[in-house]
Amino acid sequence: MSSAGRALPDVGLVVAARQGDQRALDDVVAASLPLVYNIVGRALRGHADVDDVVQETLVRVIRYLPSLNDPAAYRSWLVAITIRQVRDWETRRRVALNRDAGLDAIHNVPDPASDFAGMTILRLGLTDQRREVAEATRWLDPDDQELLSLWWLEETGEITRNEVADALGLSPGHVAVRIHRMKEQIQSARGVVRALRARPGCPDLGAVSAEWDGAPSSLWRKRLARHVRDCAFCGRLGTTLLPIDRLLAGMPLLPLPAGLGAHLPSAAAPAAAAQAVAPPGPTAGPAAGPTPQGAVHTPDAGGGPSVVDLAVNRPRGLVPSLAAGVAAAVLAITMAVVILPDEPSAPSWAAPPSAAPTAVAAPSVAPSPSARPSSKAPVAPAVSSARKGVGVWNFAGASQALANSKASWYYTWGTQHPGISTPRGATFVPMIRSAENVTAAELARAKAAGPYLLTFNEPDMPEQANMTVEQALDLWPQLMATGSKLGSPAVAWGGPDPQGWLDRFMTGAQARGHRVDFITLHWFGADFTTATAVAQLRQYLQAVYQRYRKPIWLTEFALIRFAGGGSQFPSQQQQAAFLTAATAMLGQLPYLQRYAWFGLPATDKDRSGLFSDGTEATVVGRAFQAAR
Repeated sequence: MSSAGRALPDVGLVVAARQGDQRALDDVVAASLPLVYNIVGRALRGHADVDDVVQETLVRVIRYLPSLNDPAAYRSWLVAITIRQVRDWETRRRVALNRDAGLDAIHNVPDPASDFAGMTILRLGLTDQRREVAEATRWLDPDDQELLSLWWLEETGEITRNEVADALGLSPGHVAVRIHRMKEQIQSARGVVRALRARPGCPDLGAVSAEWDGAPSSLWRKRLARHVRDCAFCGRLGTTLLPIDRLLAGMPLLPLPAGLGAHLPSAAAPAAAAQAVAPPGPTAGPAAGPTPQGAVHTPDAGGGPSVVDLAVNRPRGLVPSLAAGVAAAVLAITMAVVILPDEPSAPSWAAPPSAAPTAVAAPSVAPSPSARPSSKAPVAPAVSSARKGVGVWNFAGASQALANSKASWYYTWGTQHPGISTPRGATFVPMIRSAENVTAAELARAKAAGPYLLTFNEPDMPEQANMTVEQALDLWPQLMATGSKLGSPAVAWGGPDPQGWLDRFMTGAQARGHRVDFITLHWFGADFTTATAVAQLRQYLQAVYQRYRKPIWLTEFALIRFAGGGSQFPSQQQQAAFLTAATAMLGQLPYLQRYAWFGLPATDKDRSGLFSDGTEATVVGRAFQAAR
């Protein structure tokens, strides 16, 4: 018996739910959630709107279950509704992209915290060839992602071929043809994935991919696969690939996001469920007046609203989204935001903060030496990605804010972090900021804090390190003596410019035999349109990588327009949209090893900041928490 047959509700439960049994309806929806989440998540490639589409699907299941003629066909009906919602989302997204710019451009960007291929590898612990198959799915044509979501579940025993055909509105024969074509694309992508990961790699493949920006795409799959097919070296790498069907057979559904599955309720506590999702005060009960058309109202035994009633009829925006990983202890969290096709969807970071942020004094770049660090590191939520970091200077609640940010690393523009405790699971990276910091004491502290060392902060700026190329090159051997892996001086701009500060430094380092392990960059965007800013950042990084062919650390970035001696900032929503879209892009660049947002504190002066105190995240801060 397939795992789907065990996971989804039996006919008797569906019949009871159709007849108005609230407990049965809760159980039916709870049992359906994993399958819906897996279909939507893979079809949308982990887009930030996955939670919204899951919610839309479950709302429609609740509304239209009484009209289901054949309870035995519940699973096919559920899959068909899910695919319909995926298609409706795609239609709305295309309309929005054609209509809007700026903030709405984020709808074309996968959520960096929810890449479905990456989550499959991580949560199912895939190894070797199964991992390669998951990675290869990133290279598919966009139109095949919907088919992939169903075929993957068919191969893992969750749904049948007839259910796939019914959901797509095609004959089984037509589905077979489309699946065969898609499998050929995945197979060619597997060869590309293996060739790109080979060490030592094929030198000819490096030449072919010289202009590739590192993001998987169908166009580059075709180009690179052509080389792999014709190259004797790369071709041999694919001779041991097992059939995809054998690799996927018996794999389970991808587990629900952390914090969601554990909170699915027992229907035995409808009152508690209602309380958990109801707004405070007298509005907790059913609204006065007629029931909206199409709404569901099924009071519980106590006369109050049921979980499903609250889920379907409540206004949107009162419960955090699934993508934020914050679930109420009720199933209604999966349905609490009712987003109909004519409503704009809101990303998870758009929810309003629970309280007004606390004002703090504007900090200086250097941490206050008078503050005393706590002897016990604050407990931090699980970090999202080893890449994600943040620039930190001391302010009220800095240690707790750093822990809450989910950053895996941070720096303070110095070799120490006085007043700031390193959260569990995170690391501190030291910096030798300028020529005056090249002392025996500072170098010893940097060596002890290793293994990485950031160097000379914006030497091309008079108000920063303010160094000539010759000064930096003369001091470099002392930095190399620490044994740390050295980042280049972080120029403020002009990283790829011929005869620019960084170019002259790298040329001089090579001539003197100096070691530079990675390139450190800063980037601040003056165009506040999301799509344009992300494209500009990507072009800058790509140009730097093409010039120096070394890993890159992006240690300061945000949208800030420097003009007339002052700083202009976008709105919080624009900044958050850029952060989400930019980190999604950065996660696709294989040469981008780490990034750090500028910066942790949020004040009237530092309006790109993430936290106004230890616990109050800004809109930008919530986007950072969700980033990978």
